[in-house]
Parts: sequence; C-alpha cells; structure tokens
Amino acid sequence: MACQGAPNGRGNATGAGADDVGSAVKAHFVLVPLMYQGHVIPAVDTALLLATHGALASVVVTPSNAARIRPTVDLARRSGLPIRLVELPLDCAAEGLPEGADDVDKIPPGLAPNYFRALALLAEPLERHLRAHPPYPTCIVSDFCHPWTVQVAANLNVPRLNFFSMCAFSLLCQHNVERYNSYDGVADDNEPVVVPGVEKRIEVTRAQAPGFFRAPGFEKLADEIEQAQGEADGAVVNSFLEMEPEYVAGYAAARKMKVWTIGPVSLYHQHAATLAKRGNTTTAIDADECLRWLEGKEPDTVLYVSFGSIVHADPKQVIELGLGLEGSGHPFVWVLKNPAQYGEDVREFLQDLEERVAGRGMLVRGWSPQVLILNHAAVGGFVTHCGWNSTMEAIAAGLPVVTWPHFSDQFLNEKLAVEVLGIGVSVGIKEPLMWVSKKEIVVGREVVEAAVRSIMDGGGEGVERRRKALALSEKARTAVQKGGSSLGNLLDLIKHFEVDVGGCTAVQKDA
Repeated sequence: MACQGAPNGRGNATGAGADDVGSAVKAHFVLVPLMYQGHVIPAVDTALLLATHGALASVVVTPSNAARIRPTVDLARRSGLPIRLVELPLDCAAEGLPEGADDVDKIPPGLAPNYFRALALLAEPLERHLRAHPPYPTCIVSDFCHPWTVQVAANLNVPRLNFFSMCAFSLLCQHNVERYNSYDGVADDNEPVVVPGVEKRIEVTRAQAPGFFRAPGFEKLADEIEQAQGEADGAVVNSFLEMEPEYVAGYAAARKMKVWTIGPVSLYHQHAATLAKRGNTTTAIDADECLRWLEGKEPDTVLYVSFGSIVHADPKQVIELGLGLEGSGHPFVWVLKNPAQYGEDVREFLQDLEERVAGRGMLVRGWSPQVLILNHAAVGGFVTHCGWNSTMEAIAAGLPVVTWPHFSDQFLNEKLAVEVLGIGVSVGIKEPLMWVSKKEIVVGREVVEAAVRSIMDGGGEGVERRRKALALSEKARTAVQKGGSSLGNLLDLIKHFEVDVGGCTAVQKDA
C-alpha cells in the first residue's frame, strides 16, 4: 500500500479543485509517450481505453504533437470521457535544436541525441504541472524511452510503469541476448546468434538487435533506459496474451515485474469517425476517398503497402518497389511518405506508374487512414516495415504480411510474424536500412513481385498463412471484449492504481 502523504503535496485523486473531467475518478494515469507517431498513437489509444473505464488519463505532449492528437482527444471529451492533454513546450534552443524541432520530422540530421536531451528537460515543468493541477496522479505510464520520468515519479511519490508499443516476444529476445551476453566474442555484426531462454530456436544478429539505443551518441541514454526498465513498477504492453503467452510470462519473470497486456489498443476505435482522426497529420487525402476507391474491388484482392511514419525509402528502392507492385498484377494502395522530397526522376516515375495502373493502383501521398483500409473487405494483404503498430493492426484485421524491416525492433517483429505466428513472408532484408546503414541495399522488383504473389495468390502455404491470420484476428477481438484477457488486464490495471478514501494506492512491485 502506497499512501499519499501531505509532506509530498499529494492528495486524493478526487480532491477539491479538480475540473469536471477528473472530479469523480479514483485513478489518474499520466501517460508520457515518446513524441514519435509510432509511440504517440498507441499511447493515446491506451489513454482512451483507460478513460472509457472510468480512470482519468492525462497525455503529455509537446505542441506539434498536441496539434495532431487534439481532434481525437476533443472528440472523446465531448462524449464525456475523462481525458486531458498536458501540452508542454520543448526547450529546443537549450540543446542546440532549431525552433519547431519538437516535431521529429524537423530534427536536423545528426541531432537526434540533442532531441532526447531536450526531452529530459520536460521533467521539472511536468512535475510542476502535476502538482498544480488536481487530481493528483496515481500512476505515471512512461514510454520506456523516457528514463527521466524515474525522478519525476520519485519526487511525486507515485508508481511508474514502462509503456511498450511493442510485443513481449521482441522485449524478451532483446533482453535475453543482453542478459546472457550472447554477442561476446562475436566480431561480425551480421553473424547470427541463438536467442537464449526461449523455447523456439530464434537467431538474431547484433545488427538486427543491438539493444535499445545502442548506437553512437546514445551511449548514456541507452544505459539509463536499461536501468529505468528494471526499476519500473510494472509494464504495459500493446499485445494480447493469447498470441504470445510464453513470451509474456518469460518477460515478466525475467524482469520480475507484472506485465499488463491490454492490446490491440487500436481496437478501441470501432467507428469510422474516430479512425479517420487517428494519427491524421495532413489533409492530403481523406478516409472517404480511400474507401470509395476500395468499394469496387473484390474481397481479399487489394494489397496495402506502407512503411510507417519514419521510413523514407531510397529513390532506387521506390522505383523497384513500384515496378514489383505493377508486375504482381494485384490491385494495391501504396502510401508514400513525403514524396515531394524525391528528385524529378522519381516523381516522374510515380506519375507514370499512376497512369499505367489507373483503376488498379492507388498512390497515397502523405497520411492514410491505415486501420480503416486494413479492415476493409477488399484488402487481403499488407507490405509492412514491421513497426509494431502496423504489425498489430494487420493481426487485428486478419491479414497476412510481406515483411520488410528497416531498423530497431522491426527485425524481431518480422521473426514473430514469419517464424512464430506463420503469417508472413520476408523479402530477405538482414540488416538495418536506416540510422546505422553503411551500404546500399535494394530489394529488386522480382523479389517484391514474388513476395506479393506468395501472400495474395492461392496455394497451400498461402491458404494456411491466411487461415492463421484470421484465427489470430478472432483471438485479438475476443481479448478486448467482456471476459477477454486484455480487457481483464485493463480493468485490473485501473484497480491496481486506484486510491481509497484515505488517499492510498494498493501498489506493490510483483516479484
């Protein structure tokens, strides 16, 4: 039992002075996402889930991110949900960043370490805000990339949970290769080692799974992140127990802490109105336009292609991918991030391709309503960079995937999809394509075409992949319904951090 004592300025979450949105709640969760779209979106979905079940959820963001998620939060507030935005300016100048660099798309090359140092400067203003704006928090749910929240939680005398927008399989594999020093004596970054402590034989390389932020310029942050993970009072994971029970149990045991799997959090959105606002950063195309295009297509015939919010493919790769999609013969929706950044030759290629595949292929420049598209009956497969949000959204939609990892946990996510779950086909990328890439790697059009056909055409293996994908989708949707594991975990999470009338929370770190 952790009591909220007056010496720390701590009061009941239903204390006087709280605004209407938080005046009747028994638990107040403060979510601090990493300010990248792939982290912000699931954090907001989690906040909406918590609020739906009676907890107050405050989401801490910088101004550029506040502008992106405010429509979603405002819609929820108008429906009566207890959810808040805590908007804190980022002191970019203090760390040598240009004005406006709280938008990660505007961070100059080579200054990413500066950005993470600037984020740590949010600690004091966040603590001041939480002390000044009741109700007092009962739990901080911090993205694992924010080790500075350790001190905020300690100063406020509240528990802190790690938030992971990734799966337990990836977490456990990464933890175990570091815990057991699997790379000791391995000179080549591309030499595979066997992941220890997991039932299935999984091989990784240091290039694929070096450890979180184990890269030049991030050495101090990487050590702080590892320490903060071990000191947390638990973990919240966007996954569901039925998909990876042995890996959830394994990670909980390895970290000696409780793990709440509450996903897929994207399934909070059951209506087109909220899905259309989810993650929308541009007005380049609206959801209705995408859906109208899909309406005329036969079930399970359209391929969706997207590499997420960060990846900007090499110009040669754009051309090879486009020709592979064209050669596959399948209808497709291809999302391109910032195509205006390419040279005239690529832009002309895309325009010519668009004309050649008119009616069969749709090119989306910028943002797309991904979850709406994936769940449309016409869509039958997904070419993905294996970011966990995209992977989980594909699983929830019951779609087989073509896996094309670029960096970080994406290689482990690919192994989960292909080797463990049996729902994916790899294009064969073996080392990172971003951040630490040292050579040009281009997947040829023939490889693209073959991978697409392997998941979209018939045949025994293709049928079996689709069967497994649909079975996982059913399990995912059952998990978030009444009696399901994820909903049960969500309710347990809220109860775990409620306050009683004396201002105490029933919190203990599970051994």
